[in-house]
Amino acid sequence: MRIQVLALDDVFDLGLSAVLDAFQTANELAEANGLEHPRFELQIVGVRSRVRTAQGFAVPASRIRDDVPDCFVVPAIGFKMPRPLEQALRRSDVREAAAAIGAIADRGCLLAAACIGTFVTAESGVLDGREATTTWWLARLFRDRYPRVRLDESQMIVRSGRVVTAGAALSHMDLALHIIRTVSPQLASLTASYLIVDSRPSQSAYALTDHLDHLDPVVQRFEAWARARLSRPFSLDEASRATGTSKRTLARRIDAAMGISPLTFFHNLRVERAVHLLRTTDASLDRIATEVGYAEPGALRALLRRSLNLRPKDIRPPLRSRRRVDVAQSRRRIRRPED
Repeated sequence: MRIQVLALDDVFDLGLSAVLDAFQTANELAEANGLEHPRFELQIVGVRSRVRTAQGFAVPASRIRDDVPDCFVVPAIGFKMPRPLEQALRRSDVREAAAAIGAIADRGCLLAAACIGTFVTAESGVLDGREATTTWWLARLFRDRYPRVRLDESQMIVRSGRVVTAGAALSHMDLALHIIRTVSPQLASLTASYLIVDSRPSQSAYALTDHLDHLDPVVQRFEAWARARLSRPFSLDEASRATGTSKRTLARRIDAAMGISPLTFFHNLRVERAVHLLRTTDASLDRIATEVGYAEPGALRALLRRSLNLRPKDIRPPLRSRRRVDVAQSRRRIRRPED
């Protein structure tokens, strides 16, 4: 999953670090625990090649380009009071970033913003007509400035289609965990436990519900069962027996945690596995289709087109790029002490 994280001048240090560290921790925990899912590939991007954080640290950034990632994250900028924030939103780099956010959202990318980053995102017009949340003490300013957004500042996380917004400062971590959970609830739970996410009293009223979603053992058991049998037909009866619950309870728990049905989650895991194989192996489409449960490659093509609006050749990198990945992976394996 390719994730670009926007860094503007005066980016909120805690927010930027929380997002980066959450995904890096998820990668490390997935490898250490043998969890099979594509890595989160992180890239810091900006409208300039070097930015300075609110605390004065220099951060190198790649310029925002036309290639669209799987997810684009907008952390906060470090302006906590209304007047300085309004002045910052008039800056040329913020206006340029807002235009880029609008273009990226139009191309189907998952767009995520936290804290004051929701203001930068709202400047693009992407939130118009959508439900969203923001920093609670700036809710009045947000409503006055963006009257077309349906704001609910009582929520920690609000998802509206392909746009996810999060509340105040420490919600950057909740936002990152939400994105990780769309790939793997099990991995999100593990990451939350290692980072002790539930120890934030200033947001405990909201964090508790979100954390319980991450820790739902039924969803975790379903994910483990599903990943082990992606090549076989889906059976809700078998899934309910494997998770030790009824079909109705299983569907209700997965919907509460992820907002989708068990079958949709199963298909999403198939898409994830197919994309991973397309990007990292030379396996034929026929072989990949068989591995994710389709007798004909045409069925896999249709699934990728319906889910991602992409063809297999749009996903598979050039041969030279795959060889570079193979070499890098080999080098990492050589360096592992247990080898």
